[in-house]
Amino acid sequence: MELDEALSQISQIRRTMANASVFRGYRSATAAFSALVAVAASAAQALWVEHPHWDTRGYLTVWLAAALICVGAAAVEMISRCVRSQSALQKEMALAAAEQFIPSLVSGALLTFVMVKYAYAEIWLLPGLWAILFSLGVFASRRVLPKPIAIVGGYYLLAGLLCIAITDNRSAFSPWTMGLIFAPGQLLAAAILWWTLERKREAT
Repeated sequence: MELDEALSQISQIRRTMANASVFRGYRSATAAFSALVAVAASAAQALWVEHPHWDTRGYLTVWLAAALICVGAAAVEMISRCVRSQSALQKEMALAAAEQFIPSLVSGALLTFVMVKYAYAEIWLLPGLWAILFSLGVFASRRVLPKPIAIVGGYYLLAGLLCIAITDNRSAFSPWTMGLIFAPGQLLAAAILWWTLERKREAT
């Protein structure tokens, strides 16, 4: 019993330390890569989905593929760093970071499904809603990320609200609506991650 209790306490201490420390598994290069993916997806939509307000399946396919590429790149980066470090604390922090961000991604996927299935007339709201949900994921992750990352969360929240306020069922599906939301946001995240986590290491 005492051994089990001690192991439980050690695990709890690790989780507490993981939540209180700064997670270094998100890298500026990965965030910058996701900005490039957003630009590429906008260009792909412009080329292959001529009428996105009618061809919503094509529109969603392009942006779902972009989202999967970005999530996959971030996951590969996190996993590879955990494997290289062989640190139990690093693994706890990676798990904590994933647990904090994944609910917003799952919510975005479920919201998309429900709106396509049951609220199709309002599907033009999705770009703004995606940005708002992404901001919630960033805000939830700020406990294990550098404090200035909250600026990114604020950016996505304002961008999502502005998108809903000024677009309609045609302009919301413009090829560059999503690109103009997510490319600057991810470049901002890349700049903050580099400045707060990577700059000092490169200077030494």
